[in-house]
Amino acid sequence: MNVILKTVTLLLLSLTMLHAGDFLMPQDAFKPYAKVNANEQIEAGIVLGKKIYVYEEKVKVALVNGNGITVSQVLSPKSVLHHDTLVFLESPKFILNLTKKAGVSGTKKVTLRVSYQGCSDDGICYEPSEKSFTLNIDSDKLGTKTALASLDMDVKSKKSQTDTIADTIKNGNIFIILLTFFGFGLLLAMTPCVFPMIPIISGLIISQGKGITTKKAFALSLTYVISMAVAYTIAGVLAGLFGANLQAALQTPWVVYSFAFIFVALAFSMFGFYELKLPDAFVSKISSKKHKSGYLGVAIMGFLSALIVGPCVAAPLAGALVYIGQTGDALLGGMALFSMSLGMGVPLIIVGVSAGKFMPKPGDWMTLVSAIFGVVMLAVAIWMLEKVVSPSITMVMYSVLGIGFALFLGVFEKGGHFFKHSVAMIIFIYSVSLFIGYLAGASSMTKPLGFLNKPQVQATSLVQKQEDKKFQIVTSIAQLNVILEKNRGKKILLDFAADWCTSCKEFDTITFADAKVKAKMNEFVLIRADVTANGKQEKALSQKYGVFGPPAIIFFDKNLQVIQSKTIIGFTEPVEFLAHLNKI
Repeated sequence: MNVILKTVTLLLLSLTMLHAGDFLMPQDAFKPYAKVNANEQIEAGIVLGKKIYVYEEKVKVALVNGNGITVSQVLSPKSVLHHDTLVFLESPKFILNLTKKAGVSGTKKVTLRVSYQGCSDDGICYEPSEKSFTLNIDSDKLGTKTALASLDMDVKSKKSQTDTIADTIKNGNIFIILLTFFGFGLLLAMTPCVFPMIPIISGLIISQGKGITTKKAFALSLTYVISMAVAYTIAGVLAGLFGANLQAALQTPWVVYSFAFIFVALAFSMFGFYELKLPDAFVSKISSKKHKSGYLGVAIMGFLSALIVGPCVAAPLAGALVYIGQTGDALLGGMALFSMSLGMGVPLIIVGVSAGKFMPKPGDWMTLVSAIFGVVMLAVAIWMLEKVVSPSITMVMYSVLGIGFALFLGVFEKGGHFFKHSVAMIIFIYSVSLFIGYLAGASSMTKPLGFLNKPQVQATSLVQKQEDKKFQIVTSIAQLNVILEKNRGKKILLDFAADWCTSCKEFDTITFADAKVKAKMNEFVLIRADVTANGKQEKALSQKYGVFGPPAIIFFDKNLQVIQSKTIIGFTEPVEFLAHLNKI
């Protein structure tokens, strides 16, 4: 029996070896190369054997050690559809246009890596392979316009806004980079994600008491902003280096509850129940005559505010994180983030100085102003809890807070100032509406009594539900791949979102709710990557697509390739988003 088995085995092996003669060995099937041409461009490619092809998505040509030299543009040959997959049937040739960082001169050695994977038409596929080449680049010749090779090529220079910003850091002058990111910060200061910091800095200045001067208000505001910038820079650098979504890690329930408690404590101090300050013995050790107590507390609040209630991920932030992640240059990336944070802080400094400059004189007005900021602090605490509790719970909390504030303002008292009484009445009516809406099971802060129009809403929503698609929820790469493969050949939209992401909610309630946007989105397969839990699966999913935090929207073409130039980072208004969809 053993003799028979050995004979059969030898026969099968012989047949396999005979047939293997028809296949090329890997070194004969793929012959990668790289050289520097007369225009100081890198020409790289793969010479393919007979009946051999390579997958477009598996071919990567990149500098792994540029030594001050970077790639500004990649010219690639056109791929073709082969067995429903984009491939190169002819030997692909790539041309890399180069640029250099400021201060680089002379001949530089660079390392180029060519990665690839392909198959034979005879029915065998080869393992992924790569080869590195060391090339000498005369950097003194870079920076001038070079004639492009006369090839039928696609210019692979279309990039997303994030990648464009990352390249700006790579190739730009340091002073221009810092000034640009400072401008980005000023723009980010106008977004809703920064608004919660306004009552925080105002409340901190007001809480200093009647002796506050414009000079001290400015110093305290600057302390707050610099602390915020330091925290945001540290978090950003760590996120870029380790690819971690630190924003998500800081939105775990216990962190949110703890920080909400801090705001409640601040609110009660504004109401005059107690005075929040560090022990006198501790203050005397860390404070000099020049720096009196109060600065440390403001600095701590600035640091924590950046981490907990700081701005959502936006294109400038993502661009800086991409740069840090790709180059490991934490210094320049961190400087860009710090400059951006200072730009975000300029309006906060103006608000802080204004709070100190226009402080009312001691008396009833002072008590009223302190109470108003106390209520605002409680509102911020509730706003934070929205990330970890149900909408109905936050609705009833806002309702109770509003009713209490209206009673404090004397909504039912006779006499008093007309304006004050009117504001109190409006707050009271709205807060009661919220409470009624809560009892009726509503969850909308803008339409708490919408249930009263329920029959009409149901009639129209039935039609809308037939027309509007819903997002398919995924939390892992495996789940996403199943849906992607199932919808090959269609346009696909992948939305990264989380329950604790403020801008994600804006997308849902403003942009995605727009009638024209919804009609256009029906042309896409809609997938939502829910990264709320921020576990291993969610982190792997985010890292695969280079997402440092939500909101982020990625588009796939009909061949399941990511359309890099169309990636959206941060909140986008309906009109702009619709125009974006029309270009896909």
